[in-house]
Amino acid sequence: MSAFDEERVLSVHHWTDRLFSFTTTRGSSLRFSNGHFTMIGLRINGKPLVRAYSIASPNYAEHLEFLSIKVPDGPLTSQLQHIQVGDTVLVGRKPTGTLLIDYLLPAKRLYMFATGTGLAPFLSVIRDPETYERYEQVVLVHGVREVKELAYRELLSDTLKQDEFLGEMVAQKFLYYPTVTREPFVHQGRIPTLIENGTLAKDLGLPQLNRTEDRIMICGSPEMLRDLKGLAEKYGFEEGSTSRPGEFVIERAFAGS
Repeated sequence: MSAFDEERVLSVHHWTDRLFSFTTTRGSSLRFSNGHFTMIGLRINGKPLVRAYSIASPNYAEHLEFLSIKVPDGPLTSQLQHIQVGDTVLVGRKPTGTLLIDYLLPAKRLYMFATGTGLAPFLSVIRDPETYERYEQVVLVHGVREVKELAYRELLSDTLKQDEFLGEMVAQKFLYYPTVTREPFVHQGRIPTLIENGTLAKDLGLPQLNRTEDRIMICGSPEMLRDLKGLAEKYGFEEGSTSRPGEFVIERAFAGS
């Protein structure tokens, strides 16, 4: 049996010249938890060329959704960025990963810190009813370089509140905080800086990050992972894993080229 399903592309959306998302059909046997990633890619010269991608769609959706960067000379993304509706994409049959609420100890508040395409797994987590059942507040912080890179901004700031099933919980509990580093915007600066100098807490009207009330999920660039892991440990948070729940979790399967 193949390790991959061959799925058909249903839609493609190019956010910028460096960022795109797409949806595909979903194999009837595919099971995953919200926050998981899987291997996806293309068959090149008869062989699968795949990379790890977080699944952006919630686990109850009939389709799959992925968010990707475009690397001009990247072995996979240089070709993946040209996919069109009807094309075939390989999707791994064994999703996995650490960005699951099951790997966090109970607390009052959930923070999800993302840069760039690190947003993808949290698009799944915030559309999981159980997330809102477990936490009084759900905070998504998304850092990018330019405003145009704030993918899904309309969904996160408005559309999700209109959702037939989640809308009421989202309106009561969900906080979205986009921040930009290279041009003027309502929120500016790198995520670690905004946490340390108190700006994030002040803007959100919340207490400073603390291990008693807060749990943390982190996904993004290697530099951001390093800095936020260091900051979490400085504040006394202990990392969780698939075998032992903790106070923060990190996804290290960064989508490559």
